[in-house]
Amino acid sequence: MTNEINGKGGSDSLRFFKDWVIPIAVALFVAVIIHKFLIFKVYIPSESMYPALTNGDHLFVKRIYNYDKIKRQDIIVFNFKEGGKEELLIKRVIGLPGDTVKIDNQGKVFINGEELNEPYVKNESNLAGEFKVPEGKYFFLGDNRSNSYDSRRWKDPFIDKNDIKGKAFVRVYPFNRIGLF
Repeated sequence: MTNEINGKGGSDSLRFFKDWVIPIAVALFVAVIIHKFLIFKVYIPSESMYPALTNGDHLFVKRIYNYDKIKRQDIIVFNFKEGGKEELLIKRVIGLPGDTVKIDNQGKVFINGEELNEPYVKNESNLAGEFKVPEGKYFFLGDNRSNSYDSRRWKDPFIDKNDIKGKAFVRVYPFNRIGLF
């Protein structure tokens, strides 16, 4: 006697395998591939990017493979290595390879001699300096300048392109602030 339901033949275990195990395995495989090669999620643990990002925000980040597509003022996630520690940071790109970045005593930023329009900056800082961005490197600042550990304060003020992981593209939490960047 065969075991048939709705005219289909086959054992219950084979049907369970085809109906449940294979689809779940495929879904997990696709999720891992997406996470590894396309997007990943980050949590914002500080106020250094306030008001664009606040403590507790959750973002999806698109992985970057073509560094030529990075534009000044993009919000980027990168590996930061200093003092034997390595951590993921998120900051705004200010200086691109070859740029000269000058920050005056009032906190105004100049790129190659032209003032950068930064309507997103909160709490300007008077930490002045001038930086020539080497080829293959980037200069980053937080939006909350008085409360941001960024290129102005790092031992090596530049991040290598190989340490850049992705570009923030959507906030997914808190729900009342969901949206694209």
